[in-house]
Amino acid sequence: MDLSVRTETFGGDNQAWLGSAHGTSSGRSITLDKTLFTPANHYPQGYLRGGTPVGQVTATKKFGPYDDAATDGRQTLVGFVLTPQTFATGGGTDIIAPLYEHGAIIEANLPIPIDAAGRADVAGRIWFR
Repeated sequence: MDLSVRTETFGGDNQAWLGSAHGTSSGRSITLDKTLFTPANHYPQGYLRGGTPVGQVTATKKFGPYDDAATDGRQTLVGFVLTPQTFATGGGTDIIAPLYEHGAIIEANLPIPIDAAGRADVAGRIWFR
């Protein structure tokens, strides 16, 4: 885990996927395993976008991209990365990020689509519009 002090500049993140402010002030801190994400699919501009769906790896308790076909725990949608996270080269493989796990989502504005199984995983905690 890289805890060194540094300055980062992001482009504007599109938070149009958020359906309300509910839940945005109480994002739970999680550890993303950078090695599970691919540049082409998850961070083509060098940063992970807010609204990226994640699941928790059972063995490590770290989080990776939600994938209904996975067998390591990530097949269960847990929530969404709340704010953009830099995935620049170097700096280790663990990224600390806030998890959006309760509130409203505008599904059409998510950076990565969610399937019916994922929607069922978070039913009662996340509402899709």
